[in-house]
Amino acid sequence: MIKKWSLVFFIFLLIQVKADDGFITAKGVHLMLNGSPFYANGFNAYWLMNTGANPYLKDKVSSVFQQAKEHGLSMARTWAFSDGGDSPLQYSPGSYNEQMFQGLDFVISEARKYGIKLVLSMVNNYDQFGGKKQYVIWARGQGQSISSDDDFFTNSVVKQYYKNHIKTVLTRINTVTGVAYKDEPTIMAWELMNEPRCYADPSGKTIQDWITEMASYVKSIDGNHLLEAGLEGFYGPSSSEKQQYNPNFQVGTDFIANNQIPSIDFATLHSYPDQWLPSSSDESQISFLNNWLYNHIQDAQDILRKPILLAEFGKSLKTSGANQRDQLFDTVYSAIYSSARSGGAAVGGMFWQLFTEGLDSYRDGYEVIFSENPSTATIITDQSQKLNRIRKMYVRLRNVQKWKRARDIRRAQWWAGNGGNGTGN
Repeated sequence: MIKKWSLVFFIFLLIQVKADDGFITAKGVHLMLNGSPFYANGFNAYWLMNTGANPYLKDKVSSVFQQAKEHGLSMARTWAFSDGGDSPLQYSPGSYNEQMFQGLDFVISEARKYGIKLVLSMVNNYDQFGGKKQYVIWARGQGQSISSDDDFFTNSVVKQYYKNHIKTVLTRINTVTGVAYKDEPTIMAWELMNEPRCYADPSGKTIQDWITEMASYVKSIDGNHLLEAGLEGFYGPSSSEKQQYNPNFQVGTDFIANNQIPSIDFATLHSYPDQWLPSSSDESQISFLNNWLYNHIQDAQDILRKPILLAEFGKSLKTSGANQRDQLFDTVYSAIYSSARSGGAAVGGMFWQLFTEGLDSYRDGYEVIFSENPSTATIITDQSQKLNRIRKMYVRLRNVQKWKRARDIRRAQWWAGNGGNGTGN
């Protein structure tokens, strides 16, 4: 009887943990899903909302998620912003384009269907899709005296515009699923900004204060989801001895201090050696990349004691060959896997960027199209499988531990019910 009950319970547990529909949480240096460490290979696709809002192109959203799943990818990062300009999400502060919002609704519902967890970014540092520049323009139009786009981080009117956008997105009821975004487990995390930079204050303090304020605001509305800042990983004054590992420029962020803010749940890292070191050889760029990855993963492990996600990396085929790009992917994936298999802080990577066929107008040289880039596709699939094996190992271990605890409890109940003598009398 005990054996039969235990077998039923064990099968029940296996069915339970197969469901990946829970919220991702953070515990120490791990992301967790349903009580087990979560590792994932992923991709960027900033174009998803725009394409999802276009009735002639929305099938591309389904296609890219299907192809991603077939290659073992289970995490994606995309924009939850488009401010001003043509076909925006936000026409002006507080005025939204319902068709575009429904495009994002569709993206989230399709991600759910294909088992893809999403990281949604709230605003751009750059002018593309409006960004902080558009917010500043809006505030100037209301009579605010603003000298620089970097006043985005300090002007009270601009900050309120941004908070209003956060609240609108987090409380949005998905027209496809009927679920509020803040209650949607398909969303893995919110990102405050894509690559925040504040050249006006190289100390990092302006960004520090802004992240602190906005992270607290997000958490006041949504207690379900993880939050990250969107940082590229540049070292700042709080770790001046590490600034030697930066490229030769400063952007007003501080990897250590910014990620130590309590409401920031995990650190992010970006890496573009071809952009940051454009005059260097491939060998020098790979050497930089190895140091960049090693130092940040160790700092997440030892100093931040938080998970780290390599949220963007890539290499343009406009300036290099497929072999050079494959070498970069191999380098990144090796560093992530080496950390993950030893229980370290690296939880996954998301390359820039995944396309499906028929999106030629979005090409930027960094696109990966599985049918066009078979060698890269093989490298990506291999990494997906390796990280998934680590996940399964933890799930099996957890199942065994749960089964043993349940068995011990059942045995104790049986003994108690039978007088403790095993005779039944």
